[in-house]
Amino acid sequence: MEPPRKPTATPPPVVPEKRLALPFVREDDPSIVVDRVSLKRLDCVIESYSAWPRRVNARTPAVVIAMDIWGVDASIRDLVRRFAKAGFIATAPDLFGRLGASAADGLNDPQPRLPYVKQLTRAQCDGDIRAAALWVTTRHPASRLAIVGLGIGGRMALQQAEDNDAIFVAAVSWYGPVSGIDPDRIHMPICGNYGAGDTSIPVEEVRLFRDGLRVPHDLRIYRTAAHGFFDERRAAYAPAAANDAWPNTISFLRRYLVPSR
Repeated sequence: MEPPRKPTATPPPVVPEKRLALPFVREDDPSIVVDRVSLKRLDCVIESYSAWPRRVNARTPAVVIAMDIWGVDASIRDLVRRFAKAGFIATAPDLFGRLGASAADGLNDPQPRLPYVKQLTRAQCDGDIRAAALWVTTRHPASRLAIVGLGIGGRMALQQAEDNDAIFVAAVSWYGPVSGIDPDRIHMPICGNYGAGDTSIPVEEVRLFRDGLRVPHDLRIYRTAAHGFFDERRAAYAPAAANDAWPNTISFLRRYLVPSR
């Protein structure tokens, strides 16, 4: 007689890997309008990816988004739509457009993008950003504007905070380098999102910059994040930091862009 068999252990259930549902906001989302608008400069026409809520009024806030090294790629286009879904008019001018650089959708190696970055000048970017701001204010004269940027665009946002407080009333930088930015020259509220593990931006530089500001500010340094932590399509994505930075940024912008009744 065979000995009784031991019951076979039931294997643990297979839990599917949690993957982020992309995009955050689809282009055909019924609550927003998406358009690719042309911004006229003296030397050329550049394209700007734009979106806004279907219902816009004099209290609707607006943001100009300065792109990162990847250009106006899928992540930046999604960010434009996320802002629109959150109640903002948003536009991201293609600062690489005149250089013949297409958006780096799906690319992860920044090296091929560096030659384009080196061709950008502060004057050119300033003019393109101003053209995007003019498009917003011409269409919606009562809107208050903020400048938002990521990476190289985050640095541009800080430069705009130095130079263009007649146009923008607030600035947001996601991991924009702070070296050479004089906090004494900034006269608008600043929101900053940085990673403690960012090897390209020493965390001590961020702290010194933050401590030197004399304007309302909220600069957060996320312990578990590195450079590019907000880009959900790339390896540096840090969900915990990104999920804190987004609602905090929206709250910050509403505080300074939405007129009190």
